Amino acid sequence: MTEACVIFDIGGVLELTPATGWHQQWSARLALSPGAMHERMRDVWQAGSIGTIGEREVHEQLAARLSLDAPQVEALMADLWTEYLGTPNEELIAYARGLRGTCRLGILSNSFVGAREQETELYRFDELVEQIVYSHELGIEKPDPRAFEALCAALGVEPESCLFIDDFAVNVAAAEAAGMQAHLFEDNARTIARIAAHVGVTVPVP
Repeated sequence: MTEACVIFDIGGVLELTPATGWHQQWSARLALSPGAMHERMRDVWQAGSIGTIGEREVHEQLAARLSLDAPQVEALMADLWTEYLGTPNEELIAYARGLRGTCRLGILSNSFVGAREQETELYRFDELVEQIVYSHELGIEKPDPRAFEALCAALGVEPESCLFIDDFAVNVAAAEAAGMQAHLFEDNARTIARIAAHVGVTVPVP
């Protein structure tokens, strides 16, 4: 029998990430019209999500395109990371921790350059699962099927043994198209029940 595998998304699943309004606040502070900041930075945000630029260049582009000095760049990035990192989904993380030794565990995340360092420092996801595949390191974002293939290759598992959990329906559908089972995260109770059914082992909910 093939060993079961559970793959988690991060933002909106292992991290709870409600909007903080940081971009609206900065737009008002800089006297920019709604959406203007993201329009100016759109290609930079996209490049950062697939790792074609580094953190230093992100900072340089913020300074150049928004006329910010160094302290303002640091403050804006701090606000961005506050929303990006959110707060830990303690119940689901503790449940995942209890799964170790009963199944294979991985993470597949659309991300931004610097995310591994930030999330490792705050949440130690590297100690929770065996492999983490970040889009900014892979150069590919979900729902591209190659992202799912990369995670399976990193873990050495077959897609059909995997349950993928994400909070975006398009990524759930893409995982299913890649041969995985998939679950749309809406709350912890249903997600934990779905994992338990997939793994076939009852793990106490902390």
